[in-house]
Order: sequence, then structure tokens, then C-alpha cells
Amino acid sequence: MTPLRRVLGTYLADGVTRANMWALLALAAAGTAVISFLPSAQPHILTTILGLPESRQGTVVGLLNTAAELAMVASLAWYGALADRFGRRVIVVSGLLLCAAGTAMFPFATDTAVLAALRVVFGLGVAAINAMLSTIAVDYVRSRSRGASYGLVGFFGGLGALVAVLVLVRLPQTLEAGGMEPVQAARTAFLLIAAGIVVTAGLLWLTLSPVRPVAAERVPLVRLVREGVALVRDPGVALSYAASFVARADLAIVVAFMSLWIKNYGTEHGGLSGAEALAKAGAVVGVSQMVALLCAPLFGWLGDRMRRQDLVVLAQVVAALAYLSTLLVSDPLGPGMMLVAVLIGVGEIAAITTAGPLLAQQAPAAVRGSAFGVHTLCGAAGVMVISALGGALFDAWRPAGPFVVAGVFSLAVACFGLAVRRRVRARAEADVAGEAVPAA
Repeated sequence: MTPLRRVLGTYLADGVTRANMWALLALAAAGTAVISFLPSAQPHILTTILGLPESRQGTVVGLLNTAAELAMVASLAWYGALADRFGRRVIVVSGLLLCAAGTAMFPFATDTAVLAALRVVFGLGVAAINAMLSTIAVDYVRSRSRGASYGLVGFFGGLGALVAVLVLVRLPQTLEAGGMEPVQAARTAFLLIAAGIVVTAGLLWLTLSPVRPVAAERVPLVRLVREGVALVRDPGVALSYAASFVARADLAIVVAFMSLWIKNYGTEHGGLSGAEALAKAGAVVGVSQMVALLCAPLFGWLGDRMRRQDLVVLAQVVAALAYLSTLLVSDPLGPGMMLVAVLIGVGEIAAITTAGPLLAQQAPAAVRGSAFGVHTLCGAAGVMVISALGGALFDAWRPAGPFVVAGVFSLAVACFGLAVRRRVRARAEADVAGEAVPAA
């Protein structure tokens, strides 16, 4: 009997080589770096390229996040079908090229309307990358290794996020230190990163598997929504949907609004140039993402030892306390902000990693795809609502506004969870797995 191929503890599916699996992990790292870079760097573009007053930047960031999220929602129904017809590799490369185009043109925008259009282009690319990461993580391994496969994709994605906020966002500062003018440095940095994305797309074309898996049945968007919404009568599903609304938005505001807060304060009160302030913001966001990366296994471990609805409630309380702690920050360049970044990293990953397993536990196997589709739509709605409301408060009230909005929503979800936790009944393991339980 031929021994099964393994990569980092995962058993590979038939026809998948070790090179294919490493290409998937490289996609997770590179794709997440790309996805994290643009939201982190856009405050620098608003100031250096457009000269936008700081009093308007919070609202504009909220608008850009909403535009990108609308593009992602609009593409939700057809990326899977395109991948089944043309193969996963084509969609991956197309998504990376869309991201490269959005990145290359971003610092050449002349107004916020053009920026929003470019965020739509970028958002379509992000949607392709995210959809294929989830799909290929299942395609490339045997059923016994799917959990480990998702864990590896998440870990390498975390490494990619660190590269984005600790290395890529510092590139304009590095070029300025070499003698470039700020505008030229910003445009050159974005063009270099776009070129790197194109090179990455070429390498992944050569290393991802060209084989097209047998197409699965694709659920039309209207049916997907109808089936997924019908499940809300299950209190566990309802709690998972509510948690998703907050969790996706948590990630969006950490990258976009924390960078904007530190960049604005650094240039106005800290005596820093735009590129220096952006690098400082990258360091703080990097701390947050490093803590999130390190804490991810902890919440995975807790998920096997606590009732999942209780873990969701705990995660939302942790997230709420973390985001509301921003009200205590008066100097985002001081050590207090680093402590808050640590807390936010814990809260962010707690919210992100606990909602999905609860839904997987509660959703019947026959409609699990629909349930996760609505779960994604809830997350998209959360990004749009919290980004728009938080952006307006950033300008009209204080920079902590977006974090306070997220914290209040997290508290509301925690209260809802406390109200329904005793009514959540986990489905039989056979139903969750979609398999029969063997006789004893």
C-alpha cells in the first residue's frame, strides 16, 4: 500500500502533491499580506496624495470599506461557479491580478470617488482570494485533515498579515529615507508591491494544481439566503450569525481605523512625516496581529473543552472590553496604545475563531453551505454598518469612535448569547459531520 503524502501533519488528497500544498500555504501568506496592506496604507494616500483634511478621513475610510464590502458581497454567488468551470487556479490568479491593478492605481487617484472605484476592483480580487483559500483548503486534503488544513491556512495567513503591517507599510518611509519625495515614494512603493503581486500570481499558476475537481451543486443566491435565514429559529445559529456580524467588522476596523488614528496623531502632534507615522501605525497594528496569531490556538483548544455557545459569549465579552479600552487612550504613540493593541488582538481573534465552529455544530449537513453563505452575508453587513457609523464618529466625536461602536455591538451579542445559551442544543455528531455513526 502506497503511504499517504503528508505536509505539516495534513494528509493530502489523491492527485495533490506536496508542492501544491505548499503553494496553498504560500497563497495564504501572500494573499493575506496583500489584503492587509491596502487598508493599512490608505490613510497615507488620503493625506499625501489627496491632501484630504483629517476631519473628513474617518468618513472616507468608512466609505472605502463599504465599497469594498459591497463588491465582495456582489461576487459571492458566482466565484464558486466560475472555479468549478474554469478551475481554482484561474480564479486565484485572476483575484491576485485584480488586487495588483487596484494597488498599482491607488496612489494615482485624483479624488475619493476614484479611490472608491479602485477599492471595488481590489475588493473583487480579495473576494476571489478568500473564496479560493477556503475551497482549496478542502480540495487538497483528506476529510480527516480538514480542520488541520484550515488551521495551517489561518497560521500562514497571520504571518502574511504581519509582513504587511511590519514590512510593506514601511516601504514609503524607506524610499523617502533614500531621497525620494513623499508623493513619488508612495507611488513607487505601491507599484513595487503591485509588481510583487503579479510575480506571485505567476509562481502560483505554476505550482497550484491545474486539476479541476468535480463540480459540486451550486446553490442560487436567493435559495441560499432563504435556507440560511430559515435556520435562525435555532438559537445557536442565530447567535453565530450575530457574532459574525461583529467579528468581520472587528478585523476591518483594526486595520483601517487604528492605522488612521495613529497616522493622523503622529503627523499632527508627534512631529512625524506621513511615511514615518504610517510605519509607526504598522508597528502597533503588527503587535495586535502577532497577539492574534499567538492566541488563535488557545481559542481552538477552548473550543474542544467548552460548550461552543459559552465560548462565543466569552469571546464577545473579551472583544467588547478590548475595544472599549480605547476610550482610555489619549496618546496613541505612547505605551498605553501598545497595551490596548495587545487586548484588541486577543478580542479580535476570539470573535473571529468562535462563531464558525458554533454554526458548524448547529447547521444540518444538507444546508450547511447555505448557512455559511448567510454567515458571510452577516459579516459583510457588519463591516458596512460598523465602518460607516464608526467612520462618522471618528470625524465627529473622537478617533476611538469605531472601536466603541464595535465594543457596544459585541456587548449586545454577549447579552443575546447569555439569554439563549441554555436553549442551544448541539446537533448529533453524525448530523454535524454528514455521516452515519458506526454501530458500537
